[in-house]
Amino acid sequence: MQRRSFLKNAGFSALAGAAAVGAPAVAQSNPKISWKLTSTYGPSLQPFFRASQSFCRLVEEASDGNFSIRLYPPGELVPGFGVMDAVGNRTVECGYTASYYYYGKDPAFCFDTAVPFGLNVRQLDAWMLEGGGLELMRELFATRNIVNFPMGNTGTQMGGWYRKEINAVSDLKGLKMRTAGFAGEVLSRMGVVPQQIPPSDIYPALEKGTLDAVEFVGPLDDEKMGLQKVAKYYYYPGWWEGSGQVSLYVNKDAYEGLPKHYQAIIGLASRHAATQVVAAYDAGNAAALRRLIAGGAVLKAFPKEVMDAAFNTSNQVYQEFCNKSAGFKKVHDSYMAFRNEVAPWFRVAEGAYDNYLGIALARAR
Repeated sequence: MQRRSFLKNAGFSALAGAAAVGAPAVAQSNPKISWKLTSTYGPSLQPFFRASQSFCRLVEEASDGNFSIRLYPPGELVPGFGVMDAVGNRTVECGYTASYYYYGKDPAFCFDTAVPFGLNVRQLDAWMLEGGGLELMRELFATRNIVNFPMGNTGTQMGGWYRKEINAVSDLKGLKMRTAGFAGEVLSRMGVVPQQIPPSDIYPALEKGTLDAVEFVGPLDDEKMGLQKVAKYYYYPGWWEGSGQVSLYVNKDAYEGLPKHYQAIIGLASRHAATQVVAAYDAGNAAALRRLIAGGAVLKAFPKEVMDAAFNTSNQVYQEFCNKSAGFKKVHDSYMAFRNEVAPWFRVAEGAYDNYLGIALARAR
């Protein structure tokens, strides 16, 4: 009896010891972590705002509530265009923004969002994930102490709203247009006077004549501004944004301090949110465009003369930047080589299919 009692007590002691060791181990592998996420985009840009909300929710759910990220709209913690600095210096652990806003820091950041006559959504996705693009952009962002994750895309954007028709390159001369970054650099060579104006000031500036034209995003977002009431000519395509990728920025030190499975959760949650953004724009733009036209917008394609001049000017600017910066050239050469490789295939397959289907459906009406 004494022997059995000893073994029983010894067994309980061993289990208690194992529990004492095991519980802290589990806690250490699933630590309680709270982060802040600042965004350039508030509720007025619903596809982006919903994606950031979805990202935060998925991170918390996948970590069983142990890893929480609180979303702060622009201006609550830092200005909307201060995301890169805030994440880099760890004022916040992560942020949501478009990299071409930081053109002034390094023009190569634009390749993470959009450049003139660049890749469309799927092509950019392919370059990032299969063509070495993500590795190149990670090298660039590391100089700012940031790890970047693609987290959404607008698709090909519109060419903007104009108070007068654009029939030739000469019509661009002296045009005061809300645009910036790489697009502004190219358009300025074509005679446009670029203006940086926040979204909230766009409508009154057009109404008062302070602006002659505005490029923003596309029908889903543009419709909310009512721009067709003051600048009725709606041009396409937005050749400076064949796609418009937005990204999640994570402070590098904060990221490397996470358990590996928390790092994986960030990657998976950002990927899900990215798909959600593309779907929102693809689902919403068509109906929004029809409503804009019904409300007075006049849909027009840029003349070939303007497109050709823009293409040639863009190539000149690219060459100038490549000559100035080896870092820019490294990313540029990879990006453009990939574009030149895949664009003919898209023209043969999806381009031909989409063009025929559009014509056939128009005939059938």
